[in-house]
Amino acid sequence: MHTFRVRLFQEVVSRKTIGLISLFNFSMKNLAMKKLQILILFFLIVFSACGQKPEIYSSANKAINGYDPVAYFTVKKPVKGSDQLKSTYKGANWHFSSAENKKLFDQNPEKFLPQYGGYCAFGMAQGYKATTTPEAWTIVNEKLYLNYSLGVQNDWQKDQTNMIQKADKNWNTVKSK
Repeated sequence: MHTFRVRLFQEVVSRKTIGLISLFNFSMKNLAMKKLQILILFFLIVFSACGQKPEIYSSANKAINGYDPVAYFTVKKPVKGSDQLKSTYKGANWHFSSAENKKLFDQNPEKFLPQYGGYCAFGMAQGYKATTTPEAWTIVNEKLYLNYSLGVQNDWQKDQTNMIQKADKNWNTVKSK
């Protein structure tokens, strides 16, 4: 009888241990799966936010590097804007060199916005967004175009009409990426 009780006790303990181990393994699998799901969700959020560039190119929270978009039209050259004279439009901060330029912009911002959100016109013709430098600019048909550099601007100007047509087509697709 004593042997039977010992065996019965061992079997009960063994089954409970196996049950606990199985329960523990199941819980660990669920925990690992939840951690994996959270990790995947985190990376999706981070990469979707990082993967998209805003519609308006800004550097240091300043559209077109803090240059006055109106000055390209009025004084025909890039002029650095002031931190005291700025407007927010399309989620970007636009800086101005004078109160008059700020007023002109506020009355009709679309007239003074650089094409393709201030991204490089040459890059947009190729189907991608690229940063720009304020000194590489051109006005064509009362529209401001910026380029990555003076060298890129020179290449863009060699086939300007075709480049603008390609960039106009690409902008609708690329602007939200």
